[in-house]
Parts: sequence; C-alpha cells; structure tokens
Amino acid sequence: MGLETKPLSTLHERSSYNVADFAVPTGREEEWRFTPLSRLKGLHNGTAAASGTVDVTVDAAPEVTVETVGRDDARVGKAYVPADRISAQAYASFEKATVITVPREVVASRPTVITLRGAGGGAAYGHIVVRLEAMAEAVVVLDHGGSAVYADNVEFVVGDGATLKVVSLQDWDDDAVHVSHHHAQLAKDATFRSFVVTLGGDLVRLSPSVAYTAPGGDADLTGLYFVDAGQHLEHRLLVEHTVPNCRSNVTYKGALQGEDAHAVWIGDVIIRAEAEGTDTYELNRNLILTDGARADSVPNLEILTGEVAGAGHASASGRLDDEHIFYLQARGIPFDEARRLVIHGFFAQLLEKIEVEEIRARVLAAVEAELTR
Repeated sequence: MGLETKPLSTLHERSSYNVADFAVPTGREEEWRFTPLSRLKGLHNGTAAASGTVDVTVDAAPEVTVETVGRDDARVGKAYVPADRISAQAYASFEKATVITVPREVVASRPTVITLRGAGGGAAYGHIVVRLEAMAEAVVVLDHGGSAVYADNVEFVVGDGATLKVVSLQDWDDDAVHVSHHHAQLAKDATFRSFVVTLGGDLVRLSPSVAYTAPGGDADLTGLYFVDAGQHLEHRLLVEHTVPNCRSNVTYKGALQGEDAHAVWIGDVIIRAEAEGTDTYELNRNLILTDGARADSVPNLEILTGEVAGAGHASASGRLDDEHIFYLQARGIPFDEARRLVIHGFFAQLLEKIEVEEIRARVLAAVEAELTR
C-alpha cells in the first residue's frame, strides 16, 4: 500500500480526547511516515507500561501562581484537543497536571523555570498548562533532561494583549524517547514567542501548534537542533490561521553529523477562507556536516483565501560552504576553527533570540561540545 495523502485542511481535522478514535500508526500515514515507530517503545500502540517517572519542579517568578491539579480541573484540555494517538494517550494517562497562571496586567519579574527530569523505567505521561491573563507578560522555560520514555501535552493560553515567551530545551540522555505537543492559543492582540532547542535523546518528536481566537495575534516560532549519529529529532509544526489580520513567522535551523543522524522538519501553515489579511512565512535550513546524515524538510502552505498580506516558505539542506571555509583558511585560520566559525555563524542569529542568558550560554556550550566530537 502507498502513503495516505490528504490536503492540509483535512489532514489536521481529526482531534479527540479518546485514544480509540485514532488508529494505531503503521508508518504509511503522512503524519507518521518519517517516524521510526519501532523506536517509540510502545508509546504509539498502547504497549508502553506506565511505570516510569518524570519529576516536574517549578521555580516560579514571585508574581506567578503554580498549582498541581487533578484531571477534572476545567482549565486542563480547554485550549487543546489531542491531534494524534500518542497525544491522546498522554491525555488519557496523566494523573496530575501543572497549571501556571500569570494574573491580569502582571509583568513577571524573572523567568519561571519548569524542570522535567526523567528517572528511567517505563513510560511516563504529563500535562502542563501555562495561562496568561489579559495584558500579562512572562517568560517560561521548559528544561527536559534525564532518561525517560515520555509523552506529554503542553497548553499555552495567551490572553488579550498578553505576551508569552517560551524556551523549551530538550537535552535528554542518549536513551530517552520524548513525544510532545505544544499548543499555543492566542486571543486578541496576543503575542507568543517560542524558542525550541533539541539536542539530546534517542528519539524526540515535538509538535508545536498555534491557533488564533481573535484578530491581532502574533506568533514567532524559532528552533535550533543538533543531531548526532543514530539520533532521530523530528519537529512538526502547524500554524492554523482561522481569523483575520494575524501574523506568524517560523524559523528552524539544524546541523547534523554522524552515521544515521536523522532530522525531520514539517512546517504546515493553513490560511482558512475567513483569515483575510494574514501575514505568514516559514523557513527551514539544515547543515549536513558528514556523510551518513539525512535531513527531511517539508514546508506546506495551503491558502484558502485570496486576501493575504503575505505568505511564503523556504527550505534548504546542504553541506558547509567550501568558499567560506577557504576564505577563512586563506587568512590563516586552521580548518577546524574555520568550520567552527561557519557553524556558529549559521546559528548566531537564532541564538540572539534566547533572552534567558543562562539558557543561551548552555546552548552555546552544547554546540561547542558537539563540534569537538
């Protein structure tokens, strides 16, 4: 049988809290064809035993409220309905959710850091809700690490005129499997800035999505990933414009090195008929540093209205530019140092967007460590 192909507008129509509403993936489906199902350790077919642990701790700004709530809390699952089987499994399986609230018109005085640490064992499931009330402003960091088989959903609810900046760092141990959905819901004139950094783990599949409930929403999604031998790092983005006069911008860049290093980037943008005045652009770049590495990059743009302010996409994967290396070597810079400088230049503009100094320094150090391997 061949791959199942559908228009974007129908591919993303299915959503449900019920696991049974989603068939077990076979790998022939468009949304699963790049993911090595055998390495998901049962997250996709219900065979993963929920015997693992991922500890969640929150170091919150003093103005921010942190709650641990049960499954029946009305704020959980309000903004996001699971869009695939693993997301639904995560929703059906978590026991407690973390809810973070920034009150109306409050500007948080420092970042709120959510630390998630895997302790090994079987599968674990989680749920986080970050809520910004009208005109609030906050920076939130999600810091993932340790050993885990982990599936979770994260809801970002950004109120009228509020501004939320999120940094999500995936720095798992080499054996970890992480499948996650990050969904942002933007109200009138809301601003959402997301920076994803994926470095560690055996298999990481992260699906950020954005939805708008009123005009004026502005979303900027940025990502950086470095893939080593044998790693599978996959980012699947969906921005769905359903109301007029909203903006989105997506920029993801990755570097790959080593045998069977595999990066997947899917960028789906849908502009519905009612979303007149939309301004959107998405970009993906991959730098392949060695033989044996592979990058799959698929930007998809579906426009169902003729009245847009701007819409476009670009994607490219290639090796280091020999001319850049030669230029630096001609000025007395050794090859290894020239290579390092070119790769730093490739990531530099993205790194400047990380406003949390500690995280930016950590990512820089991690990139340096990758380059010395």
